[in-house]
Amino acid sequence: MSTLLHRYLGRDTPLARLQNHAARLERLQHVLATGLPAHCLYACRVANLKDETLIVNVRGSAIAVRLKQTIPSLMAHFARAGYPLQNIKIKIELPDAPPARHPLPKRSISGTARAQIETFAATLPEGAPLRATLENLARRSRS
Repeated sequence: MSTLLHRYLGRDTPLARLQNHAARLERLQHVLATGLPAHCLYACRVANLKDETLIVNVRGSAIAVRLKQTIPSLMAHFARAGYPLQNIKIKIELPDAPPARHPLPKRSISGTARAQIETFAATLPEGAPLRATLENLARRSRS
């Protein structure tokens, strides 16, 4: 292999460091999952490890409060698993914002069209769903 290829595939490249960090976070997620109460499993995930501080994202403040109470036992759990930590920070994830709703366009029909809809609706049997819908459309339409 060429020297250039060795440099990009070597162990000390930015890509290799990123892959190692991602693998470490995945292992930490597994350790976290084995140390959590069952009701917290799907609401917590490892976000990062920086300077021996584990950052855990949680969904909701109730889970965050519960998790903060268990930090000492979680740190002992991580130490037994071979990951001595200095601190665990809990961060609450913001819920995904719902998609922005665009205002409905203002639609109107002409007076002639409304009259024709009313005339047609009158020809339908009483109690027919289409008749009720057409009468509602004519009543709510703007000129």
